[in-house]
Amino acid sequence: MVDFIGVRRVQELIGDSGPAAFMAGLAREIEADYRRWAEFDKSPRHATHSSVGVIELMPACDGRQYAFKYVNGHPKNTPKGLLTVMAFGMLADVETGYPLVLSEMTLTTALRTAATSAVAARWMARAGSRVMALIGNGSQAEFQAIAFHALLGIRELRLYDVDPAATHKLQANLARLDLEGLRVVRCSSTAEAARGADIVTTITADKRNAVILTPGMVVPGMHLNAVGGDCPGKTELHADILLRADARVVVEFEPQSRIEGEIQQLPADFPVTELTEVVTARKPGRASDAEVTVFDSVGFALQDFSALRYLHRLHRAQRGRHIEIDLIPDLEDPKDLFSLLGAPPARPRLFPAAELTA
Repeated sequence: MVDFIGVRRVQELIGDSGPAAFMAGLAREIEADYRRWAEFDKSPRHATHSSVGVIELMPACDGRQYAFKYVNGHPKNTPKGLLTVMAFGMLADVETGYPLVLSEMTLTTALRTAATSAVAARWMARAGSRVMALIGNGSQAEFQAIAFHALLGIRELRLYDVDPAATHKLQANLARLDLEGLRVVRCSSTAEAARGADIVTTITADKRNAVILTPGMVVPGMHLNAVGGDCPGKTELHADILLRADARVVVEFEPQSRIEGEIQQLPADFPVTELTEVVTARKPGRASDAEVTVFDSVGFALQDFSALRYLHRLHRAQRGRHIEIDLIPDLEDPKDLFSLLGAPPARPRLFPAAELTA
């Protein structure tokens, strides 16, 4: 039997501590795994693109456990009443190849994305950053807001989305959360939202080379958390922002980011820093308060590995719903797979032609 963590179980696990504490624990798990980066077998995700979206497989392995995630990205799903992003994943034991847990990853992906953003910002944003612009107020926005409020001390959120209903949704959800000391400002444009921000998070959904931020919106010392650009042909930042002399660009896994990140717009030899180099202090996340820092985030399989292991540990440790599924056969004789079919079926009875026509 294999452990199963569905949406309700994830809700239950988060409910035990609250979203902020859950993401804080997840952020610690992710950062710890980035510190042992060399132990992982890593590869860019396998993506199957279509005219309407993408379906991806994302594997990672540390030699003891193996994880993969199935995830889609279909921006046109919303009018159909479907999620833009949906995912599930599995954690398995390398020694036997047997799965340990099958889990939902739609909600969990949103949590791990925000937690990773916060990990990067703790190393890259200026100390004392308190104002964040949030450009794109869709499904990921609340998670980013919670993570940056709880883990970075953000006290003012400046919101903008081309869809006013998305901003209204975000405002309503933040009001219900009642995050202590958080001021929420609704803005009429990206430029207005970015004005005065220490951190600008872009997390838009359109699958296109968009220009959400232009060079004139970026000022010295700003940290850009570019999350929405995550596949070939999908970007959010004007290329000149990345080419600034005072800019530092950090990515999760360079081979994948060259294909999918903001840096897909730039020459292949454009210098970048990987997040593991920052969290292990081999390279600085920020050289000065005047530097512009960019976290070019596309999402990487190591983060899903961390999230699956974190979920499974909480699932096993905490009381509550514990569901197992018979995904793998349990045999008395591991060589006798046919035994699952029980006794051989009776031979069909053959009727003489005379009986069939009687």
